[in-house]
Amino acid sequence: MTTQLESCLSQTELPYRCEFDPHEIEAMAECVEAHGFAIVKSFLPNDHVEELKDSVRQVVNPNHDLGPGQSRVFHAFIEHSPSLAKLLENESYHNISRRLLNTDSEELTVHRSAAIIRNPGSSGMEWHSDWAPLSAAGTPPRNANEVLNTGQGPSGLWFYLTGSHPQRGGIAVMPDSHTADWSGPEGFEFTAGRQSFHRKDQAAQAHHGPDVPGALPIVSDGGDLIVFAARTYHAAMPHHGDEPRLSCAMGFRAGRSHWPTPWPLPASAKKFIASVPPAAFPLVEHYTGIVADWQPDFKGGANGVV
Repeated sequence: MTTQLESCLSQTELPYRCEFDPHEIEAMAECVEAHGFAIVKSFLPNDHVEELKDSVRQVVNPNHDLGPGQSRVFHAFIEHSPSLAKLLENESYHNISRRLLNTDSEELTVHRSAAIIRNPGSSGMEWHSDWAPLSAAGTPPRNANEVLNTGQGPSGLWFYLTGSHPQRGGIAVMPDSHTADWSGPEGFEFTAGRQSFHRKDQAAQAHHGPDVPGALPIVSDGGDLIVFAARTYHAAMPHHGDEPRLSCAMGFRAGRSHWPTPWPLPASAKKFIASVPPAAFPLVEHYTGIVADWQPDFKGGANGVV
């Protein structure tokens, strides 16, 4: 493991800044545009971080049934977390989102949210891009990500509430991988649809682990905001720590208009929309919620153990 980590870049070795204070919005956005990622330091105060930790534990693992080495992703986390919904009133978060979305309009709409618990012993998550290109004309989307992950803005606005560290299930990114013509890491080739990559001499399955040329393990604190662009390739590192890794995210889309979804508005989304204070209602009026297991012939629930 150490040898693999030593083959990666570190944030201090980069020839450019990737860490910014919350007020350095323009410099941060320029880094995302140029290199596909950035870190906003000390964005959340400690008391909000602790609130969010408690919320992630209560919502994602209410029955305390997540075993060693397991991870669980909970979609539409904002619908169940008043602590995350506080971002609806955080003008600094709004300003960062507007700049990353390249919109001059004041109008934003909540698009997606999620929370993750990754227990010690987890093997991590493979290298992947969240980008889901618009389906070809006449071809319907195949899953919920292809319905929602087609915008031009950042797909990643994450709080790693217990910190991000390469030995403790932290995130790693591939700097400069956010452009449509990125050729991939040396010695690797893309899987179908460019969703991931694999070694040229191995089976065409998404690659796990930090042993990829140019990989950058992110080291950050619980109140830092980790940003990566829509196409940026990223992965969760294997978790060799001794406490669960907790993270959550909430992202806007530009404008206030209907987003075409093939599922009816879930009951939990309706309840969430009705619960927000009047000042925040314009931000959720056209919120779609998500049925994470949706497929054209969908049958089943929306959250599960992965």
